[in-house]
Amino acid sequence: MSRPFDWLSRQKSVRREALARRLSQGERNDFEYLWDYHARPEQLPPPGDWRVWMIMAGRGFGKTRSGAEWVRMIADNNPDARIALVSSSLAEARAVMVEGESGLLAVFRPEHKPHFEPSLHRVRFGSGAQAQLYSAAEPEALRGPQHSHAWCDEIGKWSLAHERATRCWDNLLLGMRLGKDPRIAVTTTPRAVPLVQRLHAQAEASAEVVISRGSTADNSAHLAARFIAAIGQEFGGTRLARQEILGELLEDIEGALWTRSLLEQARDRGPAVENARVVVAVDPPASATGDECGIVVAGLGTDGIARVLADCSMAGAAPAQWARRVAETAQEWSADRVVAEANQGGAMVESVLRAADQALPLRLVHASRGKVARAEPIAALYAAGRVRHAGMFAHLEDQLCGLLVGGAYAGPGRSPDRADALVWALTELMLGRTRRPGVHPL
Repeated sequence: MSRPFDWLSRQKSVRREALARRLSQGERNDFEYLWDYHARPEQLPPPGDWRVWMIMAGRGFGKTRSGAEWVRMIADNNPDARIALVSSSLAEARAVMVEGESGLLAVFRPEHKPHFEPSLHRVRFGSGAQAQLYSAAEPEALRGPQHSHAWCDEIGKWSLAHERATRCWDNLLLGMRLGKDPRIAVTTTPRAVPLVQRLHAQAEASAEVVISRGSTADNSAHLAARFIAAIGQEFGGTRLARQEILGELLEDIEGALWTRSLLEQARDRGPAVENARVVVAVDPPASATGDECGIVVAGLGTDGIARVLADCSMAGAAPAQWARRVAETAQEWSADRVVAEANQGGAMVESVLRAADQALPLRLVHASRGKVARAEPIAALYAAGRVRHAGMFAHLEDQLCGLLVGGAYAGPGRSPDRADALVWALTELMLGRTRRPGVHPL
């Protein structure tokens, strides 16, 4: 598709410099706001009679800027536009969609900035168009209001509790009845939640839903090298990297105990909760050259919810090394219990851990069932909403999604050592006799 300023990008640098010298200072200042020139093709609205345009791309792709520029275009050209701005919360809508570095206030020329009314959750544009902020956590707020356009940001983060995300979307659709050509722009990281999967399926079946895709690397010229290195180190080599960096929508393995949707639902996005207990669980490797040493930290909050707090697992470590990592992790998190599987070399496991820290609050556990069988009741706790993840643990989550009903493992590596450590930690917190904190008389 040809863009209005493609001819300029094809000119030689000498020609472009000559053209630039002919511009007045005001014209030069305005040039940075010419989105049609600066945008990559996949950041611009696609041609055709689409109803929903979804940008499904990796972190740092420029999704927010694309959504904000689309809204600016609508507001500039349609004084009667009534635009819904929907995010996971009103705070997110304001911080990202309106006031963020790539939000609405940033994409307008200074003299043309819209007027934001925080108390009314409303944005008024100079043309007369208006935008209203909504929270996807309150689906009923979209029951009744009418709109001509909508921008929905990070629908993969919208609350899944009580089907809020799909209810919010359905209420929005029912209110898209103003104007002659109602349209919705969606910007999101591709997470395997019901609403994203629904739109993906609709795009395959109908031209009314169009998807633009892209990766983090597409926007590398505008991203810090340290950010690129950090996400590569954190997610590199995982299936989650394909989601968070490459922008792919991951398919679940048939028969898996954990699905990507279940893990997204378990993301802990609320305020921090005090922990009544903290456990470090260890799945020791059979040898330094064998499997990883799974080391996972989990806490039981005062609200009765268990949270996975950290994955400190390590590969290729000698016993003294992983034992020292366990002792340091227990001290860092003020753990009241260290649970270690002792099926292979129980005496050795205890001796190396005691050598690392004689005072370690150690409890050895022995597995009478296979890893997957032990994992089944823990997966049930996730499904019941009793476990959350305080972060994104790419390698651990890949292993969880590889545990299959029936005892097989189809995840990365030879053995789900990180997942097994998680199972031991949550078993101690949620299925043991001391799983509930209480007050006892002296």
